[in-house]
Amino acid sequence: MKNIYILFLCLSIASVSAQSNLKKANKLFKEFSYVDASKAYEEYLEKEKSPSTQTLKNAGDSFYYIDDKRNALKWYQKLYDIQGTSIPDDYFIRYIESLKGVLDYDKADKITKEYLASKGDQKRIANYTRLKKQMDSLSKEKPLYTIRNLEINTDKSDFGPAFYGDKVVYSSSKDTTKFKEKLYNWNRQPFLNLYVAERNTANGSLFNETVFLPNAMTKYHEATVAFTPDLQTVYYSTNIVRKKKLVNDEEGTNNFKIVKGTIADGKLTKPQDIFFNNKKYSAGHPALSEDGKWLFFASDMPGGYGGSDLYVCQIAEDGTIGPPKNLGPEINTAGNDMFPSFSNGTLYFASDGHFGWGGLDIYESKFKQDATFSEPKNLGAPINSNKDDFAYIVDPKDTYGYFSSNRAQGKGDDDLYYFTKEKAPCNQWVSGKVTNSKSKLPIAEATVIVADMFGDKISEVATNTFGTYRISVPCGMKVKVSATKPGHSTDEKGLESKKVNGAEIKDVDFELSKYEDLVVIDGDKEKIDINPIFFDYDKSDITPQAATELDKVVFAMSKFPNIKIKIESHTDSRGKDAYNMKLSDSRAKSTRTYILSKGIDPSRIESAIGYGESRLTNKCKNGIKCTEAEHLANRRSDFIVIEK
Repeated sequence: MKNIYILFLCLSIASVSAQSNLKKANKLFKEFSYVDASKAYEEYLEKEKSPSTQTLKNAGDSFYYIDDKRNALKWYQKLYDIQGTSIPDDYFIRYIESLKGVLDYDKADKITKEYLASKGDQKRIANYTRLKKQMDSLSKEKPLYTIRNLEINTDKSDFGPAFYGDKVVYSSSKDTTKFKEKLYNWNRQPFLNLYVAERNTANGSLFNETVFLPNAMTKYHEATVAFTPDLQTVYYSTNIVRKKKLVNDEEGTNNFKIVKGTIADGKLTKPQDIFFNNKKYSAGHPALSEDGKWLFFASDMPGGYGGSDLYVCQIAEDGTIGPPKNLGPEINTAGNDMFPSFSNGTLYFASDGHFGWGGLDIYESKFKQDATFSEPKNLGAPINSNKDDFAYIVDPKDTYGYFSSNRAQGKGDDDLYYFTKEKAPCNQWVSGKVTNSKSKLPIAEATVIVADMFGDKISEVATNTFGTYRISVPCGMKVKVSATKPGHSTDEKGLESKKVNGAEIKDVDFELSKYEDLVVIDGDKEKIDINPIFFDYDKSDITPQAATELDKVVFAMSKFPNIKIKIESHTDSRGKDAYNMKLSDSRAKSTRTYILSKGIDPSRIESAIGYGESRLTNKCKNGIKCTEAEHLANRRSDFIVIEK
């Protein structure tokens, strides 16, 4: 429900007479009466054949801000048809988010690639590619989260939970205050108030809700709250008001500010504005680190990267707040980045600019030793959906928490959800390269498999065009990593992974032999490719030279375990026929014995037979004078493939 938490939270209470023309629509839009403005623009655009781009923007925005993505898409599509990739960044994001809101992910992906390519922003393209792969991977993994909609939700907006000891404080526009007669023009709901509820530790449900700090509640918005570790100091968001009247900027916009106060006997005392509040921009959604030394918040103050950015301030021991520091382009985008929370060194936040599932998605980013944050990671389903998902909080043990969403099947507008979280599996990464053993060139589309010691597959990946791969391996486990490809051999290596999550094991490389590189075609036969085998005169003993060649046969059979062969040994025509027959048969048998001694299964050699001079390859039979080279061609051993 963008009307509540987009940081351009503005108020207008003026009423206008009913009129169905552009002037009325623009007036309603300027007053943030988006429900009425959307209807007025629809009436105008039904008759107008050539609307201005500004009118299309306003019409799309009117529906977008009341979370009617299908009707918003209608006008953003017309805007994109006119402007193409020259469409402004913020409208590109709204167009893409509207496509995702109606589950048209294929078109959203196509338009995103088209748009980013036109800008030539390689870093942004790389970020999109990374996040797309991450989301594809998340969709295949078992979710860590189990979620449940809470009974405390109403048909109004309920969102923004914060732990308050054993209780939970949250924001709601439920109609329980004396200000119920005054409605927020944007969405025709009562203004937000803070509520505190008891928490059932068994199932996470919330109950017995009451107004929180009633003396601090005004007739306008109070929302999103944070507490110091001792629960005695509170930070919360509220409209900028002076003497009970809204204070607007030059354009008539009333922005948000952060108020800090002390809690005493259930009441707010010593309220004070944070020094960086300014009527010219909004600051809100405060969050504190567990030790209370860092204040995170969202703001659209000048100098940011997009609609709203995330900032952090250091808090001194005496409570003095340091200057705001933008969290930078790793976190902030051209879209809206907001609703921070911080737990166990991890920043959680919502964003519509990191190319997620649609609307606001929740991300996590680890705080690093160099005081920067890691690349954000989408939390995936079921936490995120094609709607707005935001305001994520988790307990110190990272086992349960709450978040907000306006997804379908809720109870109304924004709803509170309870989640339980399983411990993420400990994994690390193995990477390397697969190459051809003969040419040393990379092999693309080779399959790399991680299996346990029993041979059960754990994970699988294909090499890229450079022959490289990266695959996950469970921590602290002995595994077998193998690489193979159709028409190639299989190579396997054993390793023991470390017990550190995210650790890298690099340069686990494989060399694969291509079947065609190990055989030659001789007519209708395939033979293992070796050089001629020489035996000592009148002997069948395996010489060192013969062993070298026979090792090639062993290599081929080892690399291709389905190969079966038959061995044929031959002599030239010199000498008596019977003698040659016996000698060649002895040599065939000795070569088989050598191959079997290297561990080849006997069943894989069908036969080993000597044929003497009965199968000459040339004219050199008895009585024909031939050169030594011609006789050599007949002295051969063939290793014929009969099954592969």
